[in-house]
Amino acid sequence: MGFVTRHKERDLEIPKHRQDLMTAIEKDLFNDDDVLAAFYGGSIGNKNMDLYSDIDLRIVVLPEKFQEFISNKKNRPKKWGNVLYFEDLGPFVTYSIAHYDCFVKVDTFYYKPEDIQPSIWLKNIKIIKDTDGMLADILNKSMALSYEPTMEEFELWRSKFFAYFHEAYRRVMRKEYYYALKCIDSLRLSMATAWYMEAGIQPNTFGDWAKYEGKRSKLEAWQLSLLESWECGRNPLEMMNVMKSIVPEFKRVHKNLCNKLGIEENPEWINGIINMVI
Repeated sequence: MGFVTRHKERDLEIPKHRQDLMTAIEKDLFNDDDVLAAFYGGSIGNKNMDLYSDIDLRIVVLPEKFQEFISNKKNRPKKWGNVLYFEDLGPFVTYSIAHYDCFVKVDTFYYKPEDIQPSIWLKNIKIIKDTDGMLADILNKSMALSYEPTMEEFELWRSKFFAYFHEAYRRVMRKEYYYALKCIDSLRLSMATAWYMEAGIQPNTFGDWAKYEGKRSKLEAWQLSLLESWECGRNPLEMMNVMKSIVPEFKRVHKNLCNKLGIEENPEWINGIINMVI
């Protein structure tokens, strides 16, 4: 039957509570002359919300008011609903993450006008305030952009893959199994990143698994199946077998990315690095 939550009724109410929060946010920001523009990113901007989607809020403020907004970043969200707690990395961080009693969280980032430039990440946004048309212009320019992996991204990707591959082995041999599992998870994430690069899709910031799995994933069915097959527990033999099973797909996608970027594949060098572990 699978997992059944005792919070089903509460969860079904989340979309209503999320909309109530958005209504409060929009009313508050619309009536604040120090807020030049505001928009939603994430699932709201992409129009692919599900039951558990967060509110990713971006606020552009007058430059002379920027520090004031940052100083009050924990106060403003309290005007929108009942905050249970905040995730906060300190007073100088330019965002706040507020968790509400309705099980919705709001990630609020503050910007000066010059901080907002056309970007792949701004192709799908929902504008809720745009005093001088700045966001509309940036959205139009962003829509003309397309993603192609750079040589720097590629080099960082494969060097980190090699590093996690070697480190997983070291941690297995030391019997530091949770550390080894963390490295293996990074290998899986590296492969999801590579598949996105191969398909010309902007990957997530490394460490972010959001939307790589589930109904909103842009991966093919066979890729999702491979990800699922690379599951393992704390058994050393199982971990090493999963690492070994990742290698053929790594080599395939590595070859394709080399061809895409005009880089020498050098399979002997790749084999030398891999064979130090398996």
